[in-house]
Amino acid sequence: MRQMQEPTFLILTALAAGPQHGYGVITDVEQISDGQVRLRAGTLYAAFDRLQEEGLITEDREEIVDGRVRRYYKLTDDGATRLAAEAERMRRHARAATVRLRAIGSGGTA
Repeated sequence: MRQMQEPTFLILTALAAGPQHGYGVITDVEQISDGQVRLRAGTLYAAFDRLQEEGLITEDREEIVDGRVRRYYKLTDDGATRLAAEAERMRRHARAATVRLRAIGSGGTA
């Protein structure tokens, strides 16, 4: 399984809280990343298409707001499993870095 890119990880993390529409995901990703990642709409919708093809997310529902379709997406079971695996992979790497930093006296917490 290939390493997940940060925007993908953050999109799936946003959807782990429940179904959201595109703008909701954009603002949630920015909040989760403390403003470090700002997705553009085109980037997000291309990611949505790819994640749907991979079976990691699916459309949840649509609603009409101000005459426009608002589509909501949700995490699939496969998406939740993949997100959990990636979070664990990142935890293992962070632990290894922390142990090595402590060994050279640079601190860090686990």
